[in-house]
Amino acid sequence: MITEKLTFPELLESSQGKKILFLGREGIFTVKEIARFLKKYDIAMTADYEEGVVGVVEHHTLNPVEEDISCAAYDDGIPLFKLLDFEKLLSESINDDELLMGVKLGNDQERIFRLLGNTHISDSLFIKLLGMYAWHEEDEDNREDRDVIMYTLRRYIKIKPNEEDLLYSSLTLKRLAREATDPRLLEVLIKFPNITFLQKGKQKITLRESIATNPHVDKETRERLMRLRDAGVDRYLAANSTTPLSVLQKYAQRDEEEINQSLASNPQLDEVLFSSLLYKSDTVIQLLLWYQPITIQRYAQIEKRCIDETLFGSLGDNRTIDQEVVERLLQSKNSALLVNMAGNDTLDAKSLERIYRRNIEETYQYLAINSATPVALLRELYENYSDVKDILIGLAYNTATPVEILTALYERDEFEITKGIASNASVPLEILNILKIDTRLRNELTTNKTFVESITQKLGLL
Repeated sequence: MITEKLTFPELLESSQGKKILFLGREGIFTVKEIARFLKKYDIAMTADYEEGVVGVVEHHTLNPVEEDISCAAYDDGIPLFKLLDFEKLLSESINDDELLMGVKLGNDQERIFRLLGNTHISDSLFIKLLGMYAWHEEDEDNREDRDVIMYTLRRYIKIKPNEEDLLYSSLTLKRLAREATDPRLLEVLIKFPNITFLQKGKQKITLRESIATNPHVDKETRERLMRLRDAGVDRYLAANSTTPLSVLQKYAQRDEEEINQSLASNPQLDEVLFSSLLYKSDTVIQLLLWYQPITIQRYAQIEKRCIDETLFGSLGDNRTIDQEVVERLLQSKNSALLVNMAGNDTLDAKSLERIYRRNIEETYQYLAINSATPVALLRELYENYSDVKDILIGLAYNTATPVEILTALYERDEFEITKGIASNASVPLEILNILKIDTRLRNELTTNKTFVESITQKLGLL
C-alpha cells in the first residue's frame, strides 16, 4: 500500500499503470492537459474511486459526495494531495517554447486566459502570454479583461494583507506603469485598455502616458510608443531623462510649444538644445531655469537672455545649481530671486544665512519653512519676529524647528499655526494625539509620518 509519506513526484515515478483520482471542479488546467501530463508517467486519471487508484488530488471545494469519497480514500491509506500543489508541479514541467508555439498556432485565447491566471508560471512566460492576449476593445467592461488586469497586478504589485482593496483601484495600474523595471512588461502594458487616471491637481494622464514616464523604457518599447503618434505620449517621452539625445533632437525639430516645455524639463539636454530652448517662450525658459543643471557657462547665457526680473528669479528654485553660480546669485539685488533661494533646501547653511543677513523681510518666511536653514537662524527668527504670523506658520511646518519652539507655537492655539504643527513629523506624539480630536486637522495628520506610524503600530499593521 502507498503511504502518505510519499511526495507527489515520488508517487508519479512509482505508479506506472495505476490511476489518480481527481475530486472537485477543474482548475487552471483542463482534463485533457492533466491527462497528457499523467500519460508521461503511464498513469491514468479517473473521477471514480476504483481499483488501481493510488492517489487523490482534491480541489479546495468538494460537494458532499466527493467529501465522502475523500474520507473513504483517507481511511484506506490513499495519500491525498491539494489541487494547487498538483498544478504547481504541472506548471514547473511546462516547456515554454512548446506551449507558446501551440498557443500561437491555434490562437487559443481560452487557454491563454487560463494560463495567465496560473501563479506558478514564470514571469517570462506570463509576459509572453500577456502579449498574445486579445483585449475586448468593443466591450468597455469585459469580465475577462478585468481578470487579466487583476492577474497582472497580483503578480507584480506587492501589497500588505490589509491593503488588498488597493488592487481593485485603477490607480494601482498606473503605479505598475510607473514602477515596473522590466521593459518587456512595459511593452505589453501598451496593449492594455488606455485607461485615463486623475492625478493630484485634477490633471489627467493615460496609461500609455504613464508608461512613457518610466525610466526603464528601452528602445523597442520607446519605438512602439512613438508609433502610436499620440501627442501626450510624445510629451512624456520628451521629458523622460532616459530618452536618447538623438530622439530629443528629433522632438526639438518639431518646434511645438508643448514638446518644447517637456524638453525644457528634461535634465539630460545637451548645450545645443539648452541654447535653442532659451530663445523660446517665457514658459519654456522658466522650465529651463527650474529643471536644468546650471553651470557657469549656462548662467552667462541666461543673464543675457532673461531681462525680466521675475522670470530670472525662477532660477532661485533650481535644485542643481553649481556653487560658483550660487555665489553670483547671492550678490544679486533681485528680490524675487532671493525669495526663491530662501526657500531652496539644496542651498548650504552659509548661503541661507547670507540671504538672511541681506535684511530683506520678504525672505524671512521662506527661510523659516526651509528645513536646510540652520537651527540657530530658526531660533533667531522666532525670537525676533514672534509677532509675524507668516514666519510663525513657516516655523510650525519646518521639521528642523527645535521642539521647544514647536511646543510654544502649539500653545498659541492659532488655527493656521496649528495646521503646520499637525503636519510636522518632528512634533512630539503626545501633542499630535491631542490634535487628532480636531476633525479640521485630518488632512494634515494623515500626511504626518510620525502620527501615521503610531496609528499603524497600534493597529498591528506594521
